[in-house]
Amino acid sequence: MPFFAAQQSLFRAYDIRGDEQYFTPIFVQALGKAFVRLYQRYHSAKSVKSRSNNELTPHTKPKATTVIIGYDVRYGSDSIAQTLATILQQQGLQVINLGLITTPMMAFWTEQYDGHGMMVTASHSAKGILGIKWLVGNASPSAEDIQALYQDSIPSNSTQNSDNNSNGKTIAAIQNIDAQSNPVLSVIGLPTDTVAAPYIQAIVEVFTTIYPPQNLSATNRWAVKKLDLTIVIDCMHGATSRIALPLFSQFCQHVIVINDTPDGSFPMGNPDPTEPNRLAELQQTVIINAADIGLAFDGDGDRLMIVDNSGKVVMPDHLLYLLAQVAITERPKTWDADTTSTPQVLFDIKCSHHLPILLSNLGATPIISKTGSSLMRQQLQSCENRIIFAGELSGHFIFNDGYFTPYDDAMYAGLRLLHWLVYTAAPSDTLPPAVDLWGERIDTLVPHRLTDITRQLPTLVSTADHYLPLPDTPPTDCSVVQQLATFCHYLQHLVELSIASSASDNRLATSCTPSLCTCSASRQHMTLVQAKQLLPLGTRLTCIDGVRLDFARGFGILRQSNTSHNLTVRFAGDSAADLKDVQMRFVTLCRLFDNNLAEQIMALYPE
Repeated sequence: MPFFAAQQSLFRAYDIRGDEQYFTPIFVQALGKAFVRLYQRYHSAKSVKSRSNNELTPHTKPKATTVIIGYDVRYGSDSIAQTLATILQQQGLQVINLGLITTPMMAFWTEQYDGHGMMVTASHSAKGILGIKWLVGNASPSAEDIQALYQDSIPSNSTQNSDNNSNGKTIAAIQNIDAQSNPVLSVIGLPTDTVAAPYIQAIVEVFTTIYPPQNLSATNRWAVKKLDLTIVIDCMHGATSRIALPLFSQFCQHVIVINDTPDGSFPMGNPDPTEPNRLAELQQTVIINAADIGLAFDGDGDRLMIVDNSGKVVMPDHLLYLLAQVAITERPKTWDADTTSTPQVLFDIKCSHHLPILLSNLGATPIISKTGSSLMRQQLQSCENRIIFAGELSGHFIFNDGYFTPYDDAMYAGLRLLHWLVYTAAPSDTLPPAVDLWGERIDTLVPHRLTDITRQLPTLVSTADHYLPLPDTPPTDCSVVQQLATFCHYLQHLVELSIASSASDNRLATSCTPSLCTCSASRQHMTLVQAKQLLPLGTRLTCIDGVRLDFARGFGILRQSNTSHNLTVRFAGDSAADLKDVQMRFVTLCRLFDNNLAEQIMALYPE
């Protein structure tokens, strides 16, 4: 069996993540050395390019490459970060250890140096899960890059034989690995205040730039006028616990913070604001304090969910639309001066069927994407396009308007929304007056209440983004997602062909039998009537990431998760009846390949 065979499952589509038992001292050591080689190769390639452009002379001594390192609150994250920092330092890399921070703060600091950063975090995952995210030249790794790092971390045969007996050590022993044989070289460590101050100041400068009449002061150029808002923040005992209050207190007059003690045991539950009922405490706190809004951040601070002033959770589809509107309406003047094309908004394939229409109404061009914030960041960096904003259903939102670091920063996104509500947003004049619980009219002058905005958005009845066990398939067969995609293509072709053909249903069905593969999808047959019932004419099929079907009054998505051995499914409709209609179409389709999966889909209920 190959060395580190068990660890291969940690190397996923977006990052390294999995059960803490696999982060053995020997593995972390090997991984650290693989990171050293990764950053050294990048630095060497950059130096060669610089010399070819005459930026360096052949005798110029290149400066040491700087790598930023931080970690989250999980037990073991700090030890892994210290080990990685030590290994990188011993190999000639300059390391700045920021300590307990958010992933977006790591990205911010990384941008100030060479673009290299590492964050030991498992984000929103449950306790007992560890992980690592990283940047190379300010870019997130691709799935191929992540697999290449795994291959590079596998020791040679001679190293394997000597290390096999050490593979069972615990995380607690990691800090002592190099202490016995190698002197630990210094790693630059910064106090919390020093780490937070430039990050906060950079955000202050954003809002004094966007809203100079409201924020600029005659005595202090970077002074900000605090928003007359009462906000509640749920840190979920994660990495935002130490930074949320000092940051938001700069901008808001009344800030209430809950679950703001860093605690890797996550006593209130997983640090995932998208989990059903996870925001109940935040909702209750908003109502009790008559707050204007509630904000929730995940374990490493890159995901945002919102509770409105009535205590209702804002659907992530609607939140994505609102934040896209913020980016579009507040874009810098240079944005339009540089091009005549319309702004583009990127959203992931799990978002609702309403979203493209809403974005088009803003004057934006909607672009659908695979799920994954790192994939979205890659698309932002690799394309010479006009993507001004990107977001996904799971709460990752990226402002690409040039004001701040183009990274999914939940706290920054929350602040952008707050300022937009106070200074820019306006409820429709065509709506009836807002009233309170007793029927008394509510003043809707600025600042606007969030419910004045969200009640204008289309009604959406949706299931949560559910995880279902991935069905087992024979090694020679296609996955259930591939089978469903093949069969849907067949049905769509069957319906389209019927328009131009006068042949009978049976002849059509026979002539259009799917034959793209040898899986069970190729053995399914449907009459034209059955095909039209399942996929009516006009149904849009999208297969860039799983199988998505858009109908006239709803949509559904079934795809394989990139972070776990599961399928993810979501269904939505304009009403409960529309949702059920979409859901039952998927039940019928999936029953052809896996009856157990069909039963699980049938059992799902709306949020």
